Amino acid sequence: MKIKTIEELKKIREEHYEKVNLREEGDSITDKIEVMIGMATCGISSGARETLNAFVDEIQKEKLNHVKVVPVGCIGYCHSEPTVQVNKPGEKPVLYGNVKPDKVHSIIEKHIKGGEPIKDLVLEMNFERA
Repeated sequence: MKIKTIEELKKIREEHYEKVNLREEGDSITDKIEVMIGMATCGISSGARETLNAFVDEIQKEKLNHVKVVPVGCIGYCHSEPTVQVNKPGEKPVLYGNVKPDKVHSIIEKHIKGGEPIKDLVLEMNFERA
């Protein structure tokens, strides 16, 4: 695709700005949910980049302004990459393993929107945040 005018370039920038904003800032709401995605070498080689993009796309599509996507380093479960940790205010974090893009919709619907972790994907949910 060739960009022929400055207007086309501005339109592309606007379309992608919200996605980048979700990754960098989230929303200004203090009770936001964090979706932390392990982006160390082991995660990236297992598909974490695609998983992160799937979360950003789904969150944007659903207009979940209270959810922030945070790329992080190694979470420590290399055997279960891609790993995703969901931090909801007032609740213990939930760590999911082997989260491929096809699992993202379920995590958003059942856990983030519905409040119930998906037990089949959970690696751990009994630890304190540092």
